[in-house]
Amino acid sequence: MIKYQIINHQQLELLEREVPDKQRAKRVNIVSLKLVRESSVLYKERQIKSPEDAYKLLKPFLVEADRELFVVVCLDTKNQPTAINICHVGSLNSSIVHPREVFKSAILSNSASIIVAHNHPSSDPTPSREDIEVTKRLVEAGRIVGIELLDHLVVCEEKFVSLKEKGYI
Repeated sequence: MIKYQIINHQQLELLEREVPDKQRAKRVNIVSLKLVRESSVLYKERQIKSPEDAYKLLKPFLVEADRELFVVVCLDTKNQPTAINICHVGSLNSSIVHPREVFKSAILSNSASIIVAHNHPSSDPTPSREDIEVTKRLVEAGRIVGIELLDHLVVCEEKFVSLKEKGYI
């Protein structure tokens, strides 16, 4: 309790001081971050060993959507999924993906690596130029933060494309 009284006393001193308008004290929020589990799914395979495994896991999340969804699968050191985050919801044919948002759930989940995926509502899984550019940006961002991007899948109802198998990762 004394610790909090000292902090409050220091705050009062800052407020009581005569300070010119341009140099008033700035209020800084004290925050904590945590993931919130919304629900869960059972994954019988336990481990993702191939792009096909990732497709089977993610297909239920992506194929019914009427717009582009960008999903992050957080993995532990044994490539076991620990979390799935729908990180972007786009329009009918595009989604703005930023590395900061992609790696946020991975960092909070203490992930060793990630797999990302998005759907093409058009049912054509051919990666666009933007898909390839985003993948390259995510690979580089992953190197910086120490979380490897294992693959990027473009998912449709009947088929998918792995950008790792295509040589982009």
